[in-house]
Amino acid sequence: MKSYKFSFSVAYADTDAGGIVYHGRYIEFAERARMQWLHGIELPKGDIGFVVSELNIKYIRPLHLADDFYVESSILKMGAVSMSVEQKFVKDGEIYAIINITIAYIGKNMRPKKIPDSIINKLSLMANKKGKK
Repeated sequence: MKSYKFSFSVAYADTDAGGIVYHGRYIEFAERARMQWLHGIELPKGDIGFVVSELNIKYIRPLHLADDFYVESSILKMGAVSMSVEQKFVKDGEIYAIINITIAYIGKNMRPKKIPDSIINKLSLMANKKGKK
């Protein structure tokens, strides 16, 4: 599937005293990128939606104050109740970090549930469109 790109700029609040992005902010950037990517997907009434069930981060090089970068999100694997997503932090064509995440679809009873066909269809349509950069 095609990737979705969402741009960011590093703000002072994202950094430590040395101007380096805090390790935990990468998770926040990734969450905002996923939120924008999945924006407009309507959930069946009462369903919770996607929740993180597993997360792994590889830090390659640090981002700094005022850096402009984007998070590129791609579906690696789609299962019946979950999907694996890779999110790369890219600046000037270089990868700074990679997050591999598994998100599970949860129903109103807070248990994993088959991802509705309407959501799978929407994700497929989105994959055929170009994301933001």
